[in-house]
Amino acid sequence: MNVIPELLGSLGNAVLHLLTQPYYYISLLFIALYYRWQVALERKLVHVKLHSWGKETWRTIWTGLVMGLLVSLAAILLGVSLSGTAVVILWIVSLLLLLVRVRYLCFAYSIGLLGIIQFMISFVPGAWESGGAGEVIRAVRELDMPALLALAALLHLAEALLVRLQGAKLASPLFLEGKRGKVVGGYQLQAFWPLPLFLLIPAGAGIGDLPWHPLLGGGLGLVSLPVIIGFGEMTQSMLPRRKAARTSGRLLLYSIVLLALSLLAAWWSPLTLLAALAAVTLHEGLAWYSALEERTSSPFFVHPQHGLKVLAVLPGSPAQELGILPGEVLLKVNGTLLTRKAQLHEALRMNPAFCKLEVQNAEGESKYMQRAIYDGDHHQLGIILAPETDEDLTIQACPASIYGIVGMKTGARSKQRQSQEASASAFPARNTNAEGS
Repeated sequence: MNVIPELLGSLGNAVLHLLTQPYYYISLLFIALYYRWQVALERKLVHVKLHSWGKETWRTIWTGLVMGLLVSLAAILLGVSLSGTAVVILWIVSLLLLLVRVRYLCFAYSIGLLGIIQFMISFVPGAWESGGAGEVIRAVRELDMPALLALAALLHLAEALLVRLQGAKLASPLFLEGKRGKVVGGYQLQAFWPLPLFLLIPAGAGIGDLPWHPLLGGGLGLVSLPVIIGFGEMTQSMLPRRKAARTSGRLLLYSIVLLALSLLAAWWSPLTLLAALAAVTLHEGLAWYSALEERTSSPFFVHPQHGLKVLAVLPGSPAQELGILPGEVLLKVNGTLLTRKAQLHEALRMNPAFCKLEVQNAEGESKYMQRAIYDGDHHQLGIILAPETDEDLTIQACPASIYGIVGMKTGARSKQRQSQEASASAFPARNTNAEGS
């Protein structure tokens, strides 16, 4: 049997199918809108943009393509199979979850939820057998949940790798309201990648058998499945690269546990419900533990008694050329000891053609730098300082919503506006249309 030509022909048909279905284009549009929202947020808070939404969109598209091919290869070797009906069901559930919260656009939630629903309807085998609802119920019953859960595990393995490689590069600086109402610096790490997947068609659908014995079912035919993977974190207690590395490690552990449970479920079906519950609860547990970790940790991006803490450095700026890094402390500029943010600009203007800096690195050691200042250079050398404790503009430490991304609502609020909202909530207007007794 000529296996290779048959697989290549099936792959060509799957690629054409991918290019003709709307789900992949929906994912690209969503990602472009998200990065446009991220740039608007950066302009609102720090008055400059650290990222280009066009470049970030292109980078996530091509890295998602590469990772999608790798995940597809792993899924084919395992024998993960998926029908065309399952593709539609997965995307409908994912889009509905997206309307609830952006971070729910994750196959761990949609597949886990479908596994729980499949278990529940197994107790009423004769219900809803007629009409459109009956077709949907039958389609859910026929889903190969162990294979889908194994796919979710592989996607999170890919996510762990992408977070480790790119998570810190996609971080945006934030001004957050910390403990006791003081404003602190922080970062939002959030990114999405579109992955075009090519998966096996279930065995017995009029196609040939695989020439090897996979752990899960499947035949020689291929079907396309465009998916979106992504992560979202906020940190005010550590540098972005450390947060990304920690998140990546936890996602890697999660994917290994979920893959093991899904393979066991393929061997003994009663474990399917356990694997579906683990897909949802363990994923939520990771988000909960990360939030708890941030709440119980001291803020990192706050100014010390002497010097100014660097929150971020603009790409291609003089500060980046000098080697200044986020988290370091500016001690002196042109001989002036810094204790307030306004002093940085004043000290740089003391010598408009040249600057000398003393910077304290993460190890507490001082390093000395000097550089000429040219026309057109950023007025603060491209250094974004941590906020003052009484900074006027902050952002709510909550995940972005699809409505905010599409409507370009950044969630940034001034303290004056927050005070007005608090007063309004404390003294609500009387409802003149309420019914009397």
